[in-house]
Amino acid sequence: MGKLLFGLPETPVVPVEGEEIGYSLGRIFCVGRNYAAHAAEMGIEADREAPFYFTKAAVNAVLTGAVVPYPPGTENFHYEMELAVAIGAPVFRATREAAAASVFGYCCALDMTRRDLQIRERQKQRPWDVGKDLENGTVLAPLTRATEWGRPEKQRIWLEVNGETRQDASVEEMIWSVEDIICHLSGFYHLRPGDLILTGTPAGVGAVQTGDRILGGIDGLPPVELTLAAAE
Repeated sequence: MGKLLFGLPETPVVPVEGEEIGYSLGRIFCVGRNYAAHAAEMGIEADREAPFYFTKAAVNAVLTGAVVPYPPGTENFHYEMELAVAIGAPVFRATREAAAASVFGYCCALDMTRRDLQIRERQKQRPWDVGKDLENGTVLAPLTRATEWGRPEKQRIWLEVNGETRQDASVEEMIWSVEDIICHLSGFYHLRPGDLILTGTPAGVGAVQTGDRILGGIDGLPPVELTLAAAE
């Protein structure tokens, strides 16, 4: 093969809390409607038969503390606070034990969403890509190893906009646990190190505007922060 025509943008490397190593991002899988109260506020009944997914490009992710422009094409830009799971060992058609063992660590994440575009496409039974997979649309805090944090149980998950609490729940409200998700998703994909899974958002999502500061957290994990600048 000769020279490449052009280079590609680099994907972010997520820091690992307390260590001088980073986690290289590969694929980002997102679980839809994994909190019943959030599904209800969207006017939809949560599907309890099986998880479902959408994906976001890793190249569109940014790290906590970023200041990003209000995105084009939307007038209803929403935050969604989520627990993210980082895969650290290859797994395919996982048992629950293998699923748990495949987890490298966890972090706080924001799944930013052009809600008006997502709803428009959903109503037409079309993919959500323009609503979900947007530039700067995934925001990641440093990872904490699973051996340090433990596993999701009753940890509080919360989000503030300009100091006002908007989301406040517990990760135990997830319909599908981390093990459930990995077992199911690994039936369709060979999951591998670098894969990140966002596990869904609790109720309380809402719109943000230029100048807003978003801060979210989960007990025991470094928080995630995003500031919205003026549109370009």
